[in-house]
Amino acid sequence: MTEDLIQLLHTGNHSLVISNRGIHTFDGRGVSDLYRLLKHEPSLLQGATLADKVVGKGAAALMILGQVSEVFAEVISEPALALFQQSATRVSYTEKVPHIINRNHTGLCPVETLCLLCTTPEACLPLITQFINQLKQ
Repeated sequence: MTEDLIQLLHTGNHSLVISNRGIHTFDGRGVSDLYRLLKHEPSLLQGATLADKVVGKGAAALMILGQVSEVFAEVISEPALALFQQSATRVSYTEKVPHIINRNHTGLCPVETLCLLCTTPEACLPLITQFINQLKQ
């Protein structure tokens, strides 16, 4: 099943593909789709298998809080991988990087930066919430 999700991630040029009660594709930027799902459709994440293009520590926290069972990441950051290793979520990836870089390639991803010092997914959530709320303004 994971191979099918990975293929759909690439062929559909999606940012996120979830298998749970069917296949669901998403094309949002950053952690926006994961955050929305955690807040408004948490049952879609619970027990799900998913494929994501880029997984930083913030995305990892949302996946763990959503009780995702298995994750494939095209690119994963070392802080995200460390957070996953403290959880029951199974992880595979193509490339591990020290940190996720922002879209302009001028520094770290803002969510990765916010969550860098957090030691638990629960500690990341209020920081991600604040970031998402600021984007809406």
